[in-house]
Amino acid sequence: MKEIEIIISGAEISYAEAQQIGQEVAQRENLETMAIARFNKQSNSCSPCCLKGDLNGKAGWEVYGENHGGRLKITVNGGDYVFIFS
Repeated sequence: MKEIEIIISGAEISYAEAQQIGQEVAQRENLETMAIARFNKQSNSCSPCCLKGDLNGKAGWEVYGENHGGRLKITVNGGDYVFIFS
């Protein structure tokens, strides 16, 4: 899976803004892309949320994304927000 790290400094960024930025970057390679897994560090929430815990050192939501068509992982601000796109 390809990984991209995005750093935005000098301003607070919301979850919605981070997802929009990630979506725009992901669409450069695939116009039909969609976020299939996500993590929000501030609220300690993830989607799909039913997959708690680790599997082989990775979070359940991340393993789900990898195994369900994830091709691109975008991390924003050092892990504040993480998205896996198809």
